[in-house]
Amino acid sequence: MATTAVAVLFGGRSSEHSISSATAAGVLRAIDRDRYRVVPVGITRDGAFVLEDDDPEKFALNPDRMPEVADNGTRVLWPEPAGDRELRVRRADGSVDSLGEVDVVLPILHGPHGEDGTVQGFFDTLQLPYAGGGVFDSALCMDKHFMKIVLQAAGIPVAPWVTVTAAQWANDPGAVRAAAAGLGIPSFVKPARAGSSVGVSKVHAADELDAALELAFAEDDKVLVEPAIVGREIEVAVLEGRGVDPARASLPGEIVLTTREFYDFEGKYLGGDGADVVCPADVTPSEIEDLQRMAVAAFDAVDGRGLARVDFFQTPTGLYVNELNTMPGFTPISMFPKCWIASGLSYGELITELVEVALARVPARA
Repeated sequence: MATTAVAVLFGGRSSEHSISSATAAGVLRAIDRDRYRVVPVGITRDGAFVLEDDDPEKFALNPDRMPEVADNGTRVLWPEPAGDRELRVRRADGSVDSLGEVDVVLPILHGPHGEDGTVQGFFDTLQLPYAGGGVFDSALCMDKHFMKIVLQAAGIPVAPWVTVTAAQWANDPGAVRAAAAGLGIPSFVKPARAGSSVGVSKVHAADELDAALELAFAEDDKVLVEPAIVGREIEVAVLEGRGVDPARASLPGEIVLTTREFYDFEGKYLGGDGADVVCPADVTPSEIEDLQRMAVAAFDAVDGRGLARVDFFQTPTGLYVNELNTMPGFTPISMFPKCWIASGLSYGELITELVEVALARVPARA
């Protein structure tokens, strides 16, 4: 009988709500039920914590139906700090039931209010163990501007960039256009604090910049402009070590674009043509070593916890880290699990590893 209770937390207030819900479908389907008792907790788009159905099919992602956490009238009541870890639910009729003690939370949330350190701080305040990134690395890596600054300071190569705020764009668009032009064409425009390629555009000519900025500003009031680097898109998955063990890196994977301009939302999650996820990537043993070493160095530079996917550009002049994702795409077709599967760890085993690493950080209770 399963003795460890895992609250699987998904949904959320960000534009990546449906992707988080789709990830929940994969996790609910693959988690080791002999080892863990699962409590599915959804967050609606309005931010309500609700008790969800333990039904993977309900949250399966397909092009015709984006999964959603609906407000079913329940409210999950989290434990009080410094008390027991009993999770409760208030039903729609006002009655309150116990869901038993929860040992660890598995937050599979993407974007703001989930991947940016906010929910991590919430659980730190509740003194409730949770898997994945902590407050600092989550907040840092959510903001691509500051992430680049930290990686640069650690001696890790990153692509050049220009950061633009909504205020700068409103008050001096000419200066913004000039700064962007200095990076050359083509370029990419992306929100500083969003994921899943939401709000990202490739700019092929100067007259496309304004529309690209407006699209990105619809997601965030801080935006990055970067040159389009010519090179292979290589990604490495990283897992935190247990205790004093160092972090470890998977075999690298590659995003191979055929007809797509870039690895956009449809290519990542809806199985669109024109982009293939290949793992392991066709690279030499020495290249694997370099990629894994730099991936772990980047993870350590941001004080990484739990997991991260480190995205590279491999060019004739060397490697550049594009970004780190502290809760990367985690559906069964996503790069992070595929890289670990190629490295010998199944999807179910990967979920177990995340949970057990989180539990290993917590001193045993008397």
